[in-house]
Amino acid sequence: MMTIKRLDLEDAGVLLAGARARAAEIGVPMCIAITDEGGNLVAFERMDGGKVTSITIAIDKSFTASGAKKATHEYGEVSQPGAPVYGIASAIGGRLMVVGGGLPVVVDGDVVGGIGVSSGTPAQDRDVAQAGIDAFLAAQA
Repeated sequence: MMTIKRLDLEDAGVLLAGARARAAEIGVPMCIAITDEGGNLVAFERMDGGKVTSITIAIDKSFTASGAKKATHEYGEVSQPGAPVYGIASAIGGRLMVVGGGLPVVVDGDVVGGIGVSSGTPAQDRDVAQAGIDAFLAAQA
């Protein structure tokens, strides 16, 4: 039998709030998705003005980060032509994201979920995702 740590709805709310606050601070309305450790959607928010096309992207960034237990920008770095995982972006029906903005949420060394953000540049998306994680970790302390 296994004991699994995973994000719950309250945790997701803290992640969303932290990400939303940073997105507002930088002036970029975002789509923000939170998934559990298996990549299943727990919570989603599209801020007023968040791009409609970013809804699925944010969800898939979070799916990738939690399910693969790796930041999406790390896949981007190793998925270029000639790199070790070139072509991986087409895996899992195209759901595996290789653009920055998806980060795993780690507690005590275990990936308990993921956050995916989309609507800005990859650097902005990653910054907003990190702000969500920072808020979550601060609440855990």
